[in-house]
Amino acid sequence: MNLNDLRVIKTKKTFHEVLVKLLMDKPMESISVSEICKLAKVNRGTFYLHYEQKECLFEEYFKVVMEDLEDSYQGAYRDLQVQPHEVDPSSLRIFHHVKKYGDFYKIVFSNKASLSYYYLFYEKIKLLLGEVLKLYKNEDINIQLYTAYQANALVGMIMYWVADDFSYSLDYMNEQYARFYRMSV
Repeated sequence: MNLNDLRVIKTKKTFHEVLVKLLMDKPMESISVSEICKLAKVNRGTFYLHYEQKECLFEEYFKVVMEDLEDSYQGAYRDLQVQPHEVDPSSLRIFHHVKKYGDFYKIVFSNKASLSYYYLFYEKIKLLLGEVLKLYKNEDINIQLYTAYQANALVGMIMYWVADDFSYSLDYMNEQYARFYRMSV
């Protein structure tokens, strides 16, 4: 299968959208391949051409979202010549990413979702923060503890914003995150 074929790209995108739509209403365990195919308007053979099982579809979509998260987070820190807490809030893109995948994050932070989704997201945030926080030149700070602290703070902000249905603007969220970050240094 040619992954650059527009038909393959469109089919996978449709599967991703259908999966998110279904996960908004019920847990993964309650979703069937037949249900996914019916909503995607494809036959089961097409599904199995792309995935061994529905969990593989979720893993693929989660990977797509996490790759975009990584690109969004690291964008502000590429070629960084200043300390991380001095970054310009307008260059932050993590909240843009969360808004772009808003339905996905509503699922991840839902009380109906598996806690494993939350932990997968938290671990990715911790990894991304850890890479940036290595740039600090302060021996008084335990980087592992500080990374865990910052990751929980950022995830908490995102959870609140998602639960509040994105009531604050992207610029406001970026500015607040930058201010909180500077306060904790």
